[in-house]
Amino acid sequence: MDGGPVRRESRSGRGTDPIAASWLGRIAYRDAWALQKRLVEARVAGATPDTLLLLEHDAVLTLGKNADEAHVLATPRELRKRGIEVLRVERGGEVTYHGPGQLVAYPILRLGERGLLLRALVRALEEAMIETCASLGVETTRRDGHPGCWVTEEGRPPRKIGALGIRIERGVSYHGIALNIDPDLRDFELIDPCGMPGLVSTSIAEELGRTAEPPTTEVVRRAAEVFATALGHALGAEIDPLAREAMDAAGVVEVDTPTTPVFTGVA
Repeated sequence: MDGGPVRRESRSGRGTDPIAASWLGRIAYRDAWALQKRLVEARVAGATPDTLLLLEHDAVLTLGKNADEAHVLATPRELRKRGIEVLRVERGGEVTYHGPGQLVAYPILRLGERGLLLRALVRALEEAMIETCASLGVETTRRDGHPGCWVTEEGRPPRKIGALGIRIERGVSYHGIALNIDPDLRDFELIDPCGMPGLVSTSIAEELGRTAEPPTTEVVRRAAEVFATALGHALGAEIDPLAREAMDAAGVVEVDTPTTPVFTGVA
């Protein structure tokens, strides 16, 4: 045995290396966006493994590449007053809010090597969000034609708890999901979430009646542990929590917030 990485069999039957997962903590959107682009370049070149970035953002609004700006309901003055930037990015979909109390996950995956098509990746991300919500005590589901994660109850309109928007570039995925753990839901009033006027956004804290408890980044980190494990199961892949060395070797880690293992208790 040479001690090299063990190759696993994915659900597609192809051998795959582990996905390197890393928790970045609270990080500005622009920094994470730039990091994703560096990781995509490194992944295309084969200089770094498939990677899962898990983090929390400062408040920001992002527009998909073809999104309608009319779905931003707040005035530029109001947004400046609140320190909320609006950015147009490469992913699909409409306007999305990111902010404290929300788990964000960016899978940088070379899809061909895992035998994955975009639809299968979307399903896996939805499965991982659903499993994460279930582990925290909230039953959720997917909705055909409406990517993401939803709370549905008879007699009530669907409530969105998780958003999803993916970009594929040269066979490598980036952007990803945002799952509402305990964000300030009033911030969603700034937009028509996902371009759907009247859409109700919810969170784990809202559904459990725990909105009086102050949100913490640590709560989001614990949700990230569950999500990473769930995504690994959905993709039939091993999750490697020691990602820093791989990204350092590729020269792609240039953010102020240090990356750390996703899982507690891992040396």
